[in-house]
Amino acid sequence: MKFIMVLLSVLCVLPNCSGEPERVKDIHRLNHAARVLYETMRAPDQRIPDHILKGARCVAVIPHLVKGGLIFGAEEGKGVATCRTARGWSAPAFIQMGGGSWGTQVGVEAVDLVMVVRGKEGMDKLLASKFEIGRDASVAVGPVGRHSSENTDAKLNALILTYSRAKGAFLGMTFDGAVVKGDEDARHAMYGRGVTTSEVLLGRVAPRAGARPFIAAVRRAEYQAATHGATRRTHHRRRR
Repeated sequence: MKFIMVLLSVLCVLPNCSGEPERVKDIHRLNHAARVLYETMRAPDQRIPDHILKGARCVAVIPHLVKGGLIFGAEEGKGVATCRTARGWSAPAFIQMGGGSWGTQVGVEAVDLVMVVRGKEGMDKLLASKFEIGRDASVAVGPVGRHSSENTDAKLNALILTYSRAKGAFLGMTFDGAVVKGDEDARHAMYGRGVTTSEVLLGRVAPRAGARPFIAAVRRAEYQAATHGATRRTHHRRRR
């Protein structure tokens, strides 16, 4: 019973427990996601490899994904995603992730999660109304991420690569069975009721002012990957 009370208290730090207007919470989410991506790329031992980021079709960030459980696990969090378009990165779409998992799990943990979506098939999953990780879309821990899943032997041709930063103690982390879907309330508050998630991610909707920090963080991460890769190639040629 004590554990359940602790779990519920942690879950209530999610935006749903706040009385703030939806649009204000959306902007907070965007800013938090921008900070998570910036800090992930700033850490040399955790950053997303250059070649993976440069090949990303979409990038999704879920700040403060809460995971907890005793044998059965639970996951819940809200985030944002953007995809490449002919004119650059799209306006951010609002997503939420929830569901259960099975495994040896003890404790509660808040995780900042970054998902790199690869290829057109991966993007199509994100454009759908919802998909289940592990069943509808293959997932693997990113080659540099500190820890994201127990499926460490998954091939790097997975549709989604995950990178996470843990803030608490947790054993047996896994994302299999978690469902990712659009956050309708947030989308309606930011873009209006006539806009769909696919329209946002396909670049058919202009970014709102509150999205600038997040899109700037994605562009900065991509620029870092491009310039770092070019510097490394130049250094290699000079050594030859």
